[in-house]
Amino acid sequence: MLVTFSNRSHGDITMFGDVAVNLLKFMGHSGKVPGAFYAQDVPAALAKLEAEIELVKESAQSQEQEQDSDDETFDVSLSKRSLPLIDLLKAAIRDETSVMWVDKR
Repeated sequence: MLVTFSNRSHGDITMFGDVAVNLLKFMGHSGKVPGAFYAQDVPAALAKLEAEIELVKESAQSQEQEQDSDDETFDVSLSKRSLPLIDLLKAAIRDETSVMWVDKR
């Protein structure tokens, strides 16, 4: 499943379903697709997302320190995957617009 986030102030953002659902849950949403945040709810959703991403970063840093330096991984972190969505949310806040998401199978 692919999930596409959209609003009138920003281009659409499409991401893998599992990543999108995790980010929606970080924002305090149930994770159901399709769905939406009203414009007045976007600032709180963004604040929750940024707080959760910071916790994920801290956890990842402590795990990296415990792993051997020879073990290289090339995973794209959840914090990096969230950046386009964070930009979309900031645009929605700036222009006071709602954010919607749908399943793009």
